Amino acid sequence: MEKAIQVKGLQKSFKDKEVLKGVDFEVKRGEIFALLGSNGAGKTTIVRILTTLLKPDSGTATINGFDVMSKPDNVRQAISLTGQFAAVDEILTGRENLILIAKLRHLKNPRQVADHMLKRFGLTDAADRKASTYSGGMRRRLDIALSLVGKPEIIFLDEPTTGLDPESRIEVWKTVKELAAGGTTILLTTQYLEEAEQLADRIAILHEGKIIASGTLTELKKLFPKAKVEYVEKQPSLEEIFLAIVGKKEAM
Repeated sequence: MEKAIQVKGLQKSFKDKEVLKGVDFEVKRGEIFALLGSNGAGKTTIVRILTTLLKPDSGTATINGFDVMSKPDNVRQAISLTGQFAAVDEILTGRENLILIAKLRHLKNPRQVADHMLKRFGLTDAADRKASTYSGGMRRRLDIALSLVGKPEIIFLDEPTTGLDPESRIEVWKTVKELAAGGTTILLTTQYLEEAEQLADRIAILHEGKIIASGTLTELKKLFPKAKVEYVEKQPSLEEIFLAIVGKKEAM
C-alpha cells in the first residue's frame, strides 16, 4: 500500500531539552495511525513538524512524497490539522464558520460547501446557532468539519477528544471512523489507551521522544506475556500492553 507519511530519524530539542530522539514511522494511505503516549512524550511536536509549523533539528519527513522542509506549500495543500482545542469562531454560527473557511480556500459555491458539511456532520439543525451555544461534541465535530473543507487527503488530529465527556468522545470516534471509511488518511495522537484501541489500524507507542513499539493491536499483544488461563483466557488490554512496554524500556 502506498505510504502517505514517512518519518526517518526525526530529532528536535528546545533549549537543553531533547524532545524527539530519532523518530521513525510510516503511515499507509487510507489508514488510521495512532501515536500513543503520555503528556510530554513529543506527540504534538511531531504533528507540528509534519504540518510545517515547526522545523526539525535533523531527520526527514515527507507527506505524499513531498519533503515538509523543502516543499511546505505542496504539503499544506494535502493536509489539514485539528488541534487539541476546537478552533472555531464562537461569534459566528456553524454555517458562517464553514462559509468563511470555504472562501479562504477559494472554493466555488461556499454556501453549498457549508450545507454539505453541516449535513455530513449532523449539524444542520444547529447551523444558524452561534458556535458558542454548541456542546463540546458538537463544537469538535464542527472543528473537524472545518478541517475537511477542501477535501484534504491527510488529516492530523492532535488529541481530538481532550476534555470531552464520554458521550461527546464517542461522537468524535464515530466521525473519525467515517472519515477513514471514506479514504481519508488519519494520524491521531492520543494519551487515551481506549481511544487508540477503538480507532487505530496501527499504533506506535511514543515514550520519552522515541518510538519504542509499533504495529497492529494484535501484533502489540504478542509483546505481552501469555495470558493466564484459569477458566477462560484473559487477553491483555492495550493499557496493560502499554504499561508493560514502557516499564521494560525504563528498566533497561
